[in-house]
Amino acid sequence: MTTIASSAPAADSASHHEPQWAAALFILVGASVWGISWYPYRLLAGWGLGSMLASSMTGAAAAVLAAVVLRRHFSTFQWSWLIPALGIAAGITNAGFVWGTVHGTVMRVLLLFYLTPVWTALLARLWLHERLGWHGGVLLALALSGAMMMLWSGEAGTPWPGSAAEWAGLVAGLAFACNNVLSRLAGQRHPTMRPEMRTVVVFTGCALVGFPAALLLDGVHAVPAAFSQGSTWLLLAGMACVLVGGNAMVQRGLQRLPANRAALLMLFEIVVAAVSSALLTAERLSPQEMLGGACIILAGALSGLSRRK
Repeated sequence: MTTIASSAPAADSASHHEPQWAAALFILVGASVWGISWYPYRLLAGWGLGSMLASSMTGAAAAVLAAVVLRRHFSTFQWSWLIPALGIAAGITNAGFVWGTVHGTVMRVLLLFYLTPVWTALLARLWLHERLGWHGGVLLALALSGAMMMLWSGEAGTPWPGSAAEWAGLVAGLAFACNNVLSRLAGQRHPTMRPEMRTVVVFTGCALVGFPAALLLDGVHAVPAAFSQGSTWLLLAGMACVLVGGNAMVQRGLQRLPANRAALLMLFEIVVAAVSSALLTAERLSPQEMLGGACIILAGALSGLSRRK
């Protein structure tokens, strides 16, 4: 996942080097990568490679690739407790997102994940002492109402997740909120450290969390037979390259756009996920689920607009 707050301070200083439409395009392409990322993991699962082991391997490959590409920035790296905390939060985010979208209904899991603005606002209030305000309270109520509306229409008929996959999506969204707030805090505590360094930390966290998650969630106790297929290795390598490339494009866009505009553009991930899941699966949302999802998306969009100065 890509943090939204990490590169915001650089937006003004770099904006004159590149047109804003190009920066917006970078973010849209990066969001598209995450919107379709569920599908290759489902392919790998169908080939016999569990989603968590696949996630760990792509995270490790992406971390190595990012470290090589960004090696000139390592001189700015600064160690603190925020680094492992950021890595763990990113790893839990990725594990919950991947496992949930592979084993659950893509759009329900993704919309639960996009309750992130709710958790971000609450955590920012607790950890960064940022004011919520009445406007923020209204947006929280809108997002939570949308979630309840969507969840009540599910098979469980209750206002909370009805499957392990949906719980995974919800936990991933909470972890992503921690990731965003920790990234913002790291930017405040270590202003001279290049934001790109957090990309390496994020992918390393995905690798380290993914392996124990594979043992716990996928029950991996032997070498999967899928490793004997060349297509498995090609897809894993391709995913690592695409994830690093998508993350780099988002980071580049973040350096040239304010964080609020970037947050709005990142909602394009939901559009890509909706289209791809409709084309590639038989999954469909009911009208009530779509209405609830619209409330969550609207709350996220208004959250970004509310920070516009």
